[in-house]
Amino acid sequence: MIAKSNIEYAAKKAAGNWQNFNSFVWWREQEVTNADQWTIVYTNHRDSKLSDESNSAFIAKMLKPFMKGRNQTVVTESHSHWLVGHVDGYSIKVYSRGKITKAFCTYYELLEQIEEFSILDEFDYSNREYEATLSNIDSAAWAVKGRFSLPEDWVEQVYAWLLDNDESQLANNDDEGGWPDEESLLAAFTSLSFEAEPA
Repeated sequence: MIAKSNIEYAAKKAAGNWQNFNSFVWWREQEVTNADQWTIVYTNHRDSKLSDESNSAFIAKMLKPFMKGRNQTVVTESHSHWLVGHVDGYSIKVYSRGKITKAFCTYYELLEQIEEFSILDEFDYSNREYEATLSNIDSAAWAVKGRFSLPEDWVEQVYAWLLDNDESQLANNDDEGGWPDEESLLAAFTSLSFEAEPA
């Protein structure tokens, strides 16, 4: 349950926050009524890691109902700069007829959950961690996989072997999934009896 004083303070601070952004022009300013009652928030960027990507997807799902109809209180935003890449998020209407909108309350609740639990959807995050680790295995094996004739599902087989025999190699590094070393990958290839290519 959000304390009334907390949400009121957050809303007051958020409304019109984009006016304080350095070297920023909000192109939608002329399209919305009472632009100073909207806030701009970002949920992910070009270099976002797994937790941000997962939380961003969950936030998108929770804010989707407020993006429908003529009186939208949430609009997707994507801003970019040649030097730093892009940032994605939303413009959210903070006040409507003097009252805090349900859209802003929903977003604020999600921020509180992130502060307490870090991850909004553990199942989604786990899936992203698994997929990232599979991709990392393929990349990490670049120097050795050419020595073997590999089946189509070799990445999944290596993952399963490491899970059973050297689980530490699958540890989530820097929120980007596991990245096994070459020695462990060679051990997996050998144990899985992948056929060596002729020299």
